Amino acid sequence: MSAAAALDLDAVNRELEGTTPQDILRWTWRHFRPDTILTCSFQHDGVVLAHMLQDIAPEVPVVFINTGFHFPETLAYRDDIVRRLALKRFVELHPVMPREEFARTHGLDLYARDPDLCCQINKVEPLRQYLPGVRAWINGRRRDQAATRHDIRVIEALRDGLHKVNPLAGWTSRDTFYYMEQHGLPTHPLFEQGYASIGCAPCTRPVLAGDDERSGR
Repeated sequence: MSAAAALDLDAVNRELEGTTPQDILRWTWRHFRPDTILTCSFQHDGVVLAHMLQDIAPEVPVVFINTGFHFPETLAYRDDIVRRLALKRFVELHPVMPREEFARTHGLDLYARDPDLCCQINKVEPLRQYLPGVRAWINGRRRDQAATRHDIRVIEALRDGLHKVNPLAGWTSRDTFYYMEQHGLPTHPLFEQGYASIGCAPCTRPVLAGDDERSGR
């Protein structure tokens, strides 16, 4: 049995709770290297983690799922960040169904009729096919983003030996923006227009006053 498989997650989470995201990334790399990835949709939290990893473990692939429905501003921001950080291992995943086949089979307005199926084809399935062999999946979830995330742990066990790692679980949006300001990282161009959580263009709207960050998705 590997050291990772034998982890006492309760003890690990007690150890890591309250430490810095950088400490959590270092711990993750020590225990799961080289089978580690960061998924990044080029929202601010993912950009912060990609920046941190350049000093800690630049070998970690930064994985972006190009659903074919992203805002042009997101794609331009992605290109800018990839260039600024000189990402050594940037991986772009694409939908399992080619665009022409998708349009012919489901119509490009599937998001309006069956958003779950649209996400399954264009987002969930490409990542599912990439995950075999990965033991640590780093992502930018924070507890304060939505009520559904209030109880996320720093390290979570999924299936087949896969662990989801949430280095920013204890951070707030203020922490993220302070880090970006400290390190000269630009913000997403749509952020100033009220988009707090940015996904596919047809399914994203600006956040209303008093709503949580994820309410626009």
